[in-house]
Amino acid sequence: MSDVNADSWVSSGHRPMGFPEFVIVVASIMALNPLAMDMMLPALPNIGAAFKIPNANHLQLVLSTFLIGFGVGQFVMGPLSDRFGRRPMLLGGMAVYAVASVLAVAAPSFETLLLARALQGLGTSATRVIATSIVRDCYVGRRMASVMSLAMMVFIAVPVIAPSFGQAVLLVTQWRGIFVVLMLYGLLALAWSVWRLPETLPESERRSLAPADVLAAFRQTVTNRQTIGYAAAAGSVMGALFAYVFSAQQVFTGIYHLGHYFPLAFAAIAAGTAIAGFLNAKLVGRLGMRVISHGALTLYTAVAGVMLLTESLGALPLALFMALSALMMFSFGMMVANFTALAMEPQGHIAGTASSLYGSITTLIGIVVGMAIGQSFDGTLLPFSVGFFLSTLAALAIVLVVEKGRLFKPHHRPIA
Repeated sequence: MSDVNADSWVSSGHRPMGFPEFVIVVASIMALNPLAMDMMLPALPNIGAAFKIPNANHLQLVLSTFLIGFGVGQFVMGPLSDRFGRRPMLLGGMAVYAVASVLAVAAPSFETLLLARALQGLGTSATRVIATSIVRDCYVGRRMASVMSLAMMVFIAVPVIAPSFGQAVLLVTQWRGIFVVLMLYGLLALAWSVWRLPETLPESERRSLAPADVLAAFRQTVTNRQTIGYAAAAGSVMGALFAYVFSAQQVFTGIYHLGHYFPLAFAAIAAGTAIAGFLNAKLVGRLGMRVISHGALTLYTAVAGVMLLTESLGALPLALFMALSALMMFSFGMMVANFTALAMEPQGHIAGTASSLYGSITTLIGIVVGMAIGQSFDGTLLPFSVGFFLSTLAALAIVLVVEKGRLFKPHHRPIA
């Protein structure tokens, strides 16, 4: 890493872009994923009516198939980017995303729409994995966590506005118009990346795709205690978040009867994550990744316990549910970038492969947990509250094992 300004830590690896543009570009390409997820939330009833889907829980497949494509795609994107460089795989992934959006616009059946959604997820797997790898190419340690937090602040702000944006599109056109908007955004991000984003992986650091070499990199990633532990913990807390997103439309319109005001409630809650990203970027350099993420995990556990208790007592009105959900989002926002940085810390020389496996593991664990909770929706918040609490306890237990019972305290070197 080279010093290029008075701050003495800005990398030269992303030239010609300066630091602000680098963060914005990384955040913009990462935002393809949450935009494609959360813009769909207000449209689920419209999609159900268009394709005559009788079971509202089945409409969650519009979200979960997207995430399956996203999770599976990450297995291959990292090794390919370690071999061929970041730019070719990133640009190819965004092109797949644009084509999938066209397929979704023209989908004649629910099954075709689900195929398009899986392909969209596959395309965004490149943007997420390679964005993380690009940051890891340029920065390490707390500096990486700070950069990721700044990118995450923009990235996480997307869920705040995406449902309202989707609702606005529905006011002027049908649900297929949302996919037109997603396609246009994808093409804009693609053009910006083609024009300004450099290759950040030098030829000298590229890895072979020989099966033995790939398997060795996979083995090194999954056998590292710190990497695999934080991946599993992140997947567990992500499961509760996915469950919340999957069932949000049903909860706010079915239980709390908010109707078209649902996107506003969702945005108010999601704002907690954006605030957390901003605070984390400011504090991580001073306090460290473990202090912040372990404190956030403790808060996450407490929120889960309070939600389960109040729902069990039948005392979870809308105001309290929104407050607890906002705290859930806030604590998640204080965890996610730090868990990623902690997992990637020991894997600098195989950043693409490690980022692939980390993303796949966290996403697929999150999907399994989130679908299990979401599909158990029965018109009450009890299944979500139970699932939230159990998945959070699992994450806390995993972190305790990884850190050998020592929370909040940094180690002199990454845990092997």
